Amino acid sequence: MAKQPEDLFRENGGRLHMSEAIGLGMSRYMLYALRDRGVIEQVSRGIYRLVDLPPIGNPDLVTVTLRVPGGVVCLVSALAFHELTTQVPHEVSLAISRGSRTPRLDHPPLRVYRFGSEAFAAGIDEHHLDGVPVRIYCPEKTLADSFKFRNRIGMDVVQEALKSYRARSRPDFGAVLHYARICRVDQVMRPYLEALQ
Repeated sequence: MAKQPEDLFRENGGRLHMSEAIGLGMSRYMLYALRDRGVIEQVSRGIYRLVDLPPIGNPDLVTVTLRVPGGVVCLVSALAFHELTTQVPHEVSLAISRGSRTPRLDHPPLRVYRFGSEAFAAGIDEHHLDGVPVRIYCPEKTLADSFKFRNRIGMDVVQEALKSYRARSRPDFGAVLHYARICRVDQVMRPYLEALQ
């Protein structure tokens, strides 16, 4: 007995890119029919998921990761994820390596930052959100990045994040300084860190 298209979705975590679905033997028309029948929903352009899956808890971060798999969630979006800011991001802040093609998304809104190779590769943690591995900079790297881009995100956001980080049970200012050196902001950031300790 031939597999139903829904089964192919289930076998692949409930989510498929159109190209993956076609590679598994589905046609575009099958996908559109499944969507029209309410079996699948379109998450973003070219990405579909079964509607009977639990609701997506972090839809913007998941969508950006699926559409731009080489990017890393950074700055205000990472601060919000780590609960180091009261800012509510209205766009996803995404780091890409210098020389990468700038991604274009219709939704969610995207703010792209280009990082040098060493700064781009440092401090990446992988978090599984809604079954998708999402790359997000660790809190310490995010603080260093925030200081580097303080003129773009605002010094008030940076200072709030530093205070929130200090209030944690075991802040690691040595790690913050390590990432500050990688981001080449250690000399500027050191007095702020010393004032917090």
